[in-house]
Amino acid sequence: MTEIRVKEMKTDKEIGRNLKELDVIMEREAYFDNAKLILIFLVVFGHMLQPFTNDSVAINTLYTWIYTFHMPAFIFIAGFFAKGSGNMTYITKLMKRLLIPYVVFQIIYTAYYFFIGKSNWLTDSIFYPHWSLWFLFSLFCWHILLIVYKKIRPKYGIAIALIIGVVIGYFDQVGHMFSLSRTFVFFPYFLIGYWATRLHIRQLQRPFVRGAAVIIMTLSAFVIYLLPDINTGWLLASKSYSTLGVEMVGSFARLSVYITSTLMAASLLAWMPSRRFSFTYLGERTLYVYLLHGFIVQFFRQTDLLQMNSLLDFLLVVSISLLTVFVLSTRWVVSVWQPLIEGSTSMLRSIFDDVKEADDRSSC
Repeated sequence: MTEIRVKEMKTDKEIGRNLKELDVIMEREAYFDNAKLILIFLVVFGHMLQPFTNDSVAINTLYTWIYTFHMPAFIFIAGFFAKGSGNMTYITKLMKRLLIPYVVFQIIYTAYYFFIGKSNWLTDSIFYPHWSLWFLFSLFCWHILLIVYKKIRPKYGIAIALIIGVVIGYFDQVGHMFSLSRTFVFFPYFLIGYWATRLHIRQLQRPFVRGAAVIIMTLSAFVIYLLPDINTGWLLASKSYSTLGVEMVGSFARLSVYITSTLMAASLLAWMPSRRFSFTYLGERTLYVYLLHGFIVQFFRQTDLLQMNSLLDFLLVVSISLLTVFVLSTRWVVSVWQPLIEGSTSMLRSIFDDVKEADDRSSC
């Protein structure tokens, strides 16, 4: 009997330990969903702000400050969740999830630009990604690159990726076509995310790191404010050094951008909450927001409905950005666009099932 009780106690301890580990994992998932939600808001907000950057030093500072970290952090998270990449089954699924939506939305955006009267609606072919669609093509390429890089020791692989990201800027031929420039320049963030572990994420949340993060992000904003003529093309990573006008010192400038963006992205992630909120689930639907928010942003840009002359105007842009993220994350929007984005109708079937169940209950 004693032996049986001891075994039962051990089992209870194991169950308790497993439950604690499960809680930690769930907290981590909430952490990443919160991060993706905040970052997608910054993507939308940044795109809303862009037309007003030349009219205000404060707006330009905020816009540039956001761009120092929001895409590097997003790409880092994408790399973190790319642990299973490499086999053909995974690559095939990736093609369906990324390349098919890329082609579909390239066509849709071309038609939409024509509809709203955008002057360069036919400038880009299928090989030149419309606006934010570059991310889909680059994300696919990063997964393909992992097939090689995952076989290289992390420090060497990251070093090679950084060198290529620096050297690529000297080639004018590598630019917007196929999103090649962004693919190679942003790849180090993806690779760092791939090799990162949950322990690394926890270390970011230490009090000392969080304190340093506040200093880094504050100093960055201060420097950007003092140097308002910083070319944001360095942060977009789509142009060669000669196009940016600093071919001689381009490599040093890009290295400084790598250092700044890495520190800024780490600083943001250091303060990301791990707690699950009522809105955290929206972070699971950021791909929909990313692909669809262009319709709203381009409409406002083309019609000049928004102005930036007062604090109220600024708060209106913030509110529209928040509303855009929320609406495009709703179940109804996701269900309508899921067949085109994921090739699935599961959300639509779920809604119909809920409606049918509600009707059955009311008829009883």
